[in-house]
Amino acid sequence: MHNFDFVKPSSVADAVRALSAEGAQALSGGQTLLPTMKQRLAAPAVLVSLTGIADTKGVSLSGGALSVGGATTHAVVAQEARKHYPALADLAGGIGDPAVRSRGTIGGSLANNDPSACYPAAVLASGATVITDRRRIAADDFFQGMFATALHDGEIITGVLFPIPEKAAYVKFNQPASRFALTGVFVAKYGSGVRVAVTGASANGVFRWTEAERALSASFTPAAIAGLSLPSEGMIADLHGSAAYRANLARVLTGRGVASAH
Repeated sequence: MHNFDFVKPSSVADAVRALSAEGAQALSGGQTLLPTMKQRLAAPAVLVSLTGIADTKGVSLSGGALSVGGATTHAVVAQEARKHYPALADLAGGIGDPAVRSRGTIGGSLANNDPSACYPAAVLASGATVITDRRRIAADDFFQGMFATALHDGEIITGVLFPIPEKAAYVKFNQPASRFALTGVFVAKYGSGVRVAVTGASANGVFRWTEAERALSASFTPAAIAGLSLPSEGMIADLHGSAAYRANLARVLTGRGVASAH
């Protein structure tokens, strides 16, 4: 690991100023950045820790929606979201292991946008709003491909606002070594319709399965998608599973998610 300076601001304004320095990099839970630095694949001159900003931590109700601070750890989301959004709490409680859940944050996960991360599926399926130090970004506009988001340089995720669905569930097929989702599906039913988001399957990262959404909005039952299929083109293919396997797995998990939501 290369030498670097470390600062831990106590406010968003101070963090923004620190990130304007040349070679500065935001550090949240560090579950991706620190291993990358240890392998000398990244060498920021300054690490700006976001974990000292109290205003970006915690879970609360806000206008009928669930507000989650960007620096809130997975463990806290798993505990504090359960009363109002059980599916989100279940997702957070299934990320990694206890050590990862005690350090990793929702903001860090979303900013990194790993193609197999769990939180992007929850944010996209919920039609959530990502709140930064500069603006509000709708979930449909936030995710822009593998490891790519709408965030600008130095922009900080300060929170996420989740509309609470009538019914929801997250189901994933674990990659045993990493505990990332080999494929995961988040299903959320609202009065306006159903949203379905798939992670871990596409080479372009998390995506909405709109065909399943239409079918499930008409009939929120596993039978509604029994005859549907996802194309394998563009799906991830590796030693853990072929593109066709992941496409089929997404369909199967969607059905299980609907059953679980009931």
